[in-house]
Amino acid sequence: MLSQKQITEIREHLERAQNPVFFFDNDADGLCSFLLLQRFIGRGRGVAIKSFPDLTVNYFRKVHEFNADYIFILDKHSVEKKFFEKADQINIPIVWIDHHLTNNKIPSFVNYYNPLIDEPDSYIPVASVCYEVTKKRDDLWLAVTGCISDGVVPDFYGEFKKKCSELSLDSKNAFEIYFNSGIGKVIKIFNFALKDRTTNVVNMLRFLMRVKSPYEVLEKTSKNHTMHERFEYINQRYNKFLERAKKIGGGCDKILFFKYGGELSISSDLAGALSYAFPEKVIVVGYVSGAKINISVRGKNIREKVLRAIEGFEGATGGGHEEAVGVKIMIDDWEKFKERLEKEVG
Repeated sequence: MLSQKQITEIREHLERAQNPVFFFDNDADGLCSFLLLQRFIGRGRGVAIKSFPDLTVNYFRKVHEFNADYIFILDKHSVEKKFFEKADQINIPIVWIDHHLTNNKIPSFVNYYNPLIDEPDSYIPVASVCYEVTKKRDDLWLAVTGCISDGVVPDFYGEFKKKCSELSLDSKNAFEIYFNSGIGKVIKIFNFALKDRTTNVVNMLRFLMRVKSPYEVLEKTSKNHTMHERFEYINQRYNKFLERAKKIGGGCDKILFFKYGGELSISSDLAGALSYAFPEKVIVVGYVSGAKINISVRGKNIREKVLRAIEGFEGATGGGHEEAVGVKIMIDDWEKFKERLEKEVG
């Protein structure tokens, strides 16, 4: 975790920010991190980052659009150099909170916070860091949602179980909680509803800035019906892909390769579910998008193996955690990637 001095610094940045913009990764940990900070100060706008792997300079227009006086970047491991340059030009403060390894050269004016700096072997979701900053007990459920979605059962999960026993599970396994509990459904609603048109995502954010409990998220009402409709639409397709992938997984040895196309980029969600179903296998899910393929990989100590497997591929990018990696390659390199990874895994 961050030091008390760092936690205090982040809190002071929040208190100084009168009209902040929060750029957050397009998943439940990123979303919950944004909500924890925004609800703490009651100010600011949120923007889900759909670009991969970088927060690109194109997003900087939101700073001008919102007339923001502060930038917060949450749960994103890479930021385009031009984004920083634009911020420097108008002298706007940046607070960057993350928990990934980064290859970025971080400018001196950026306030960068990452538990890995002092604890290289730690794995602490950004939602946990943000909750440590806010300590707003009414938002405990948001912190738990973000942490479980990122594969971590936080120290404060016991407190959540007392408050919301019917939504929790008596387990120390985050995957088990994710796939078998009410709070796990909240995570899926968040993840799937984020994959919607910008207008609907903005409406969801407005709703979530005001809700008082996870029960308001789970109950379909006139205030959140669009969020639920998007969840139901994607969930049907997610389950179909998942069943197909499980059939493949039953017949493979060390690595499960699954590739699909279409309108929905849900490779990370599918990879997580398949990792839970086949915990001893390396999971590789590829989403074909035009001439490129976005790949989510899950497996023990898999990060460096995956990064070696894409070395030399034109336009290839990648990064993430030791056991959860995302990469992008050209579709023409898919078969070669498979061969290389099979050799790496052995």
